[in-house]
Amino acid sequence: MGSAPSKTTQAARAEQRESEKASYESRELVQSLANLKLSAPLSTDGALSLSNVEAWEEAVAQSPKLQLARTILNHTNIREVLTSRAARIADAHVFNTELDFKTGPITSQKSSGRCWLFATTNVLRYSVMKKLNLSDFQLSQSYLFFWDKLNKSNYYLELSIENADRPIDDRLVYYLADELISDGGQWDMAVNLLETYGVLPQPVYPESTHSSFSSPINTLLKTKLREHALILRDLSQKLRADASLSADAVLKTLRAKKEELLKEVYVVMSATLGVPPRPDDKFTWDYYDKDGKAGTWTGTPREFYKAFAYDKYSPADSFSLINDPRNEYGKLYTVDKLGNLWGGRPVLYVNTEIENLKQAVVKQIKAGHPVFFGCDVGQFSDRDAGVMDTALFEYEATFDIKFGLSKADRLRTSESSMTHAMVISGVHLDPSSGRPVRYKVENSWGDAVGARGYFVMSDAWFEQFVYQVVIPKALAPKELVKVFESGEKQVLPPWDPMGSLA
Repeated sequence: MGSAPSKTTQAARAEQRESEKASYESRELVQSLANLKLSAPLSTDGALSLSNVEAWEEAVAQSPKLQLARTILNHTNIREVLTSRAARIADAHVFNTELDFKTGPITSQKSSGRCWLFATTNVLRYSVMKKLNLSDFQLSQSYLFFWDKLNKSNYYLELSIENADRPIDDRLVYYLADELISDGGQWDMAVNLLETYGVLPQPVYPESTHSSFSSPINTLLKTKLREHALILRDLSQKLRADASLSADAVLKTLRAKKEELLKEVYVVMSATLGVPPRPDDKFTWDYYDKDGKAGTWTGTPREFYKAFAYDKYSPADSFSLINDPRNEYGKLYTVDKLGNLWGGRPVLYVNTEIENLKQAVVKQIKAGHPVFFGCDVGQFSDRDAGVMDTALFEYEATFDIKFGLSKADRLRTSESSMTHAMVISGVHLDPSSGRPVRYKVENSWGDAVGARGYFVMSDAWFEQFVYQVVIPKALAPKELVKVFESGEKQVLPPWDPMGSLA
C-alpha cells in the first residue's frame, strides 16, 4: 500500500493549481484587453479611483484643444459658442416648394403642452381661411383642450375600474397613475375630439389663464383623480365580494360612482377654463374677411367643423406613418391603454422606412396640404434661431467624442421619443435630384422665436428625430393604406416610447 501524500505536498499542489489558474486568467484578461485595445482597469473593485482622474488629467494636458475648451467653456453657454457657422449658413429660411396659401397669425401654446392641438388646428385653419377669405384666424384650441382633459379624466377612471383587481404597486397601475391626464396627445386622439365635438373660432371660446398655463389645474386634477381611483378600487373590492351581485351590476355601480366623482373634475375645469359650448349648441360668430367685409355665421361646433375645417381630405380619413427602426416595417402598431375618448378611435401607426415619410411630406406639400408631424424637438435645435440640424453644434470636434447611438438605440435607451407636434408648410428640393434638403416648419411657440415663428429643419435632422407624419389615405402609398385598413395591429406596452404624447 502506498503512503498518503503529506500535507505539505497537498498544499504545494493547491498552490500550484491556484498559480496556474491565476496565470490563465491573466493571459485571458490580457487577450481580452488587447482585442478591444483597452488598458488594464485601475480600479480593482469597480469604484471610481483617483488614479482614473489622474490618468484623465494627464491625457487632457497633452491636448491644446481640450485645454482651450476649458478656458472658454466654463463661463459660456456651450450651445451658443459651439454653434456651427456652416450649419447656420446652410439652414437658410428659403424654400422652393411651399403651400400656395399663407395663414396667420403664428400661434402660441404658451406654458402648456398642447402642441398637438395647435398643430391640428393649424392644419385645419388652412381650409377655414380659404373658404371664408380670411387673413387672420385661429380655431379655439382651448375648446378641444377642455373636452380632451375631461375625457382623459374619464378614461383614467375607466382604466382604474378595469384594473382594480391588480395590486396597487403593479407596474401598469403605477404607470397609469403617473401619466393620467397629460396635456399631450396624438393624431387619432385629435380625430376623436373633432368627430365628437367639432370645432369653433377662438373668439367664441377664447383662451383662459389656465388653458395657457395648465400646470396648476393639472396638479389639482391629478390629486383628485388619484383619490377617485382609490375610491373606485376600494368600492370594487367590496362589490365583488358580494356574491349576490352579477359582474354587470358591479360594473354599472362602479360607473355610477365614477360619474359622481367626475362632477368634481368638471367643476374645477369649468371654473378655470370656462364653460364650453356643447357640440350641438348654436353660436353666432361675427368676423371681417381679408377685404374688410363683415360676415356672420350661426351654427353648432359640429356644423362648423363639417362646413369649413376640411375640403378634400377629412381628418378622419388620414392616418399616421411612423419610423421606428426597432420594430418591423410594413406593420400596424398601437399602444396599450393609450387614448382619450373611452371606446373611441385607437391610436394607430403604420411603421415604415424614413424615405416614405419624406415622400409623404413632399407629396402633400405639392398637393397644397399642410402636414402634421411628430418629432423630438429638443435634439440639436436652436429655439431662438429656429434651426433643427444634426450638424448644428460642434460637440464632437470640441470634446474629441463621437455620438454612436442609432435612432433605434435612442428609442431603446430613453434618449429620444416624440415630444412635440408641428406643421410642415414647405420644403426645399434639390434642383437636380428632387430630394428634400430642408423643410419649413410652422411652430406654436409664438412669433418671437425662429423666423417670425417658423423653423427650418434639415433633412438629416428629419431622418434622425422625426417619428411621425400624418397623411390622407388619398395621398398615401396603396400598400401602406392596406396595412392601416387591415386592422391587424401589434400592441406595444403602455410605457413604450411610441406612447409618448406630443
